[in-house]
Amino acid sequence: MDIHTFAKKRPYLFWYTKNVPNLSEPAIVEAVLNYGDFDDVKKIMVLLGKRKVARIFQKQIKGKRINYEPKIVNYFTIYFKKHA
Repeated sequence: MDIHTFAKKRPYLFWYTKNVPNLSEPAIVEAVLNYGDFDDVKKIMVLLGKRKVARIFQKQIKGKRINYEPKIVNYFTIYFKKHA
């Protein structure tokens, strides 16, 4: 399964768009980390790799506009420091 197939099977994560097949990897990672459950997070880390997800996340939280909830930023910052 690729990342776009994963996204198509989880429309509840991408309620804000009808253009799921054309979403970028960073957009998919952001939606999964923000709105996904534990199984969604595990699956995306298998599909992309934990380090790649961590790199995408780190790049996103260093920008001027952060779309993550503060508690999500805190949790995954700690998680990736320990596990990626």
